Parts: sequence; C-alpha cells; structure tokens
Amino acid sequence: MSQDSPLDNTSFSALQWRVLIICFLLNMLDGIDVLAISFAAPVIAQDWSITPQGLGIIFSSALVGMAIGAVFISPYTDKIGRRKMILASIAVIAVGMLATALVDSVYELATIRLIAGIGIGSMLASLTAMVSEYAPEKHRNIAILTLHAAYPIGAIIAGFVAAWMLPVYGWRPLFIFAGVISLVAVPLVFFALPESLAFLLGKQPANALVKINRILLELGRPPWQTLPQKSQAAQASSGLKALFVGELKSATAVLWLAFMMSFATLYFLFSWVVKLAVEAGLPLEKAMYAGIVLNLGAFFGSVSLGYLSEKLGLKRLIFAFFIAGAVMSVAYGNASVSVASILVLIFLLMFFVQGGFTGLYAVAARLYPTEIRTTGVGWAIGAGRVGAIVGPTAAGFILATGLSVGWTFVIFAVPLVVAALAVSQFSNSSIQ
Repeated sequence: MSQDSPLDNTSFSALQWRVLIICFLLNMLDGIDVLAISFAAPVIAQDWSITPQGLGIIFSSALVGMAIGAVFISPYTDKIGRRKMILASIAVIAVGMLATALVDSVYELATIRLIAGIGIGSMLASLTAMVSEYAPEKHRNIAILTLHAAYPIGAIIAGFVAAWMLPVYGWRPLFIFAGVISLVAVPLVFFALPESLAFLLGKQPANALVKINRILLELGRPPWQTLPQKSQAAQASSGLKALFVGELKSATAVLWLAFMMSFATLYFLFSWVVKLAVEAGLPLEKAMYAGIVLNLGAFFGSVSLGYLSEKLGLKRLIFAFFIAGAVMSVAYGNASVSVASILVLIFLLMFFVQGGFTGLYAVAARLYPTEIRTTGVGWAIGAGRVGAIVGPTAAGFILATGLSVGWTFVIFAVPLVVAALAVSQFSNSSIQ
C-alpha cells in the first residue's frame, strides 16, 4: 500500500461498508424529510384553508432552501471536512422538522421549510463526496448510485407512515416522527462516521495524522510516522472559480446543463405523474400504488445504472437512460391502457429518468478532485435546482393553456434529450 492510495483495494472493507450504509441511511432520511410535506399538504391545506398559491409558497421555500444549501453552504465542506458538515446539516434538518410541528401559519411553515431545506441541500454534496472517497475505484459508480437510490426508499417509507398517521393523528405527528429519527442520526454520525481519508490527506487539518492512523488501524494497515507532502492541487485555488479552470471550464458548463434539464423533467414527473394518472383513469384509491411504483422505479433505475456502468461505461449508459426516458415519457403521456399497464409505464419511466439523473452525481464526483469535490457537486445540484423549480411550474402553465396531457409529456421529453446530448460531450477518461 502506498501513502497516496490507502483505500486502493478491489473490494469493500468493513469500514467502507459502514461509511456507505450510514450515508445511505442519511440520504433515506432526506427522502422522508422532503416528501413528508407533500403527503401532509392536503391535510394542512384543509386545516388552514390554504389556497393553491399558498401551497406553492410552502413547496417552493423548501426547494429554495435546498438550492441555498447546495450552492452557498456545501462548498465549505472542502474547508471544514465532510463529517462536520454532515453533522451540522442533520442537526439543522432535525430541528427544522421538529419545529414544523409547532407552526401555526403559512409563512411560519414556509420559513421553517426554507431552513430545513438548507440543511438538506448542504448535506447531499457531502454524502456524495464521502461515499466517492471511501469507495474502491472499481466499485465507485455503483456505490454513489446506491447512495442516491436511498432517497426514493425514504419517500416510500414516508408514504406508508403518512398513510397510517394522517387519518388518525393528523399532520403534526408526521413531522415529529421525521424530526426524531433525524435527531437519532446525530449520535450515529458523531460516533460511527469517520472523516474522509482523502480530505485528511489533502487538507491535513489539526490532528490529521492521528485521525488517519485511526482509520488505517481499522483497515488493518500499519500506521504512518509522518504525513505525505500536500499535493499541488490541495494548495491551489478553491471555490467557484476553481470549477472553471482549464479543462474543467467546459465540463462544468456541460454538467450544469445536464443537471438543469434532467432536474426539470424529474420534478415535473414527481409533481404530476400520479395526479395525471388519476385523471387518465387510475382510480383514486390506487394513487398510493402509483406513488410507490414511481419510487421503486427510481430506486431500481439508480442501482441498475451503477451496476451496469462498471461493465459498459458511465457516460454511454447515462446517455442511453435519458434517451429511453424520453421515449417512455412520450409513451406514458399518450397511453390509454389498463391500471396495471399504467403502473408498468410509471415504473419504466422513473427507472430510466431517475437512473440517468443519479448517474450525474457519479459524473460530478469523478470530474472534480478531492479539494473541490463538494464545491463542484454542490454547484451542480444548485444549478439543477433551477430546473427543479421551473419544471413543475412550467407544467402547470402548459396544462392551463388546454394543451393535452400527451403533448405535455412530449414537451418534457425534450429536456431529457438535451441532457443526453450534454452528457455525450464529456471527454474525461474517468467517466467514459
């Protein structure tokens, strides 16, 4: 083993599995925290007589918070460390979820959702960087995509808990539940999640050698007597400007475009697929199954792309998934079939769209060096949030014009094609 690559092995050690599992659970909590408001919204709207515009403010505030967290907070991870940012973020999320149960007005709720959103947005890039830096090179793609497959699993759990809680206990206990399990994650991270070894080697903060040797001990490796010399990259400029230096300039622009386009279609689907399925003839009592199938498709699509990319290459698979997603979008929007067929189409649609989308996280993690990795991932997510905000809103305006559902899905197939073409422009050998 060289000092440059202490994790350069071909399989997962117990420590690496622990890091992946903890990060997976944290991202699953994100799915619960984000989707809780979607399930609770109808009950809150009825209790408070909220207009659709008021609900729009509540939904948008969380998205704005996520964008702020991703763009302005997560880059500090490259300075203070992945573990510290994850701890701070999960604490903010827990407080935000618990506080949501205490609010009494739309604007209080929107403010708290904004704060919780900042925590969620700031943590995601750190989780991506942590998993990327602990995963063996051979299995890095599937590790990153497995991490992001946790989100729809959290959404499914939130749906089942909401279905049980809302009719009996109302909406406030749902947020207490989400807040408590988020709070429990704080000691889990504090005691069981180590700092990124790549960060410790690159930045070499106080007590770096002690922390590195503690990790090496868990890996069964001999301790180091001294730290290696800092790389030139670690001493180079950081922040937003570093994302546009040399070959990264065009790659960053292309990555942002791909995130923005795919985010727009993805959030259109999350916001409208189930509702439009009901309008297309899916019985109302079956709507919950549509939501579950949607998230199952998202989970299996993410994991499948990660597994297949180890054999077929990341770039070409993301391209293929986005093109297939565009085809399925057109097919779904123009389908007039049975309930079972609609559910199959929803599964396939989200399999390809979410699979291709989560592949972009692996691209971002591989594209940027350790010293600016969370900055790069965070800004890419932030750029994508523009699409996440515009997509569902644009769909509402399009449908309000009287355009058919079929043509709406055709329109939202176009961003997927643009995202696929953007991905095809990457030239970095690590993401071929």
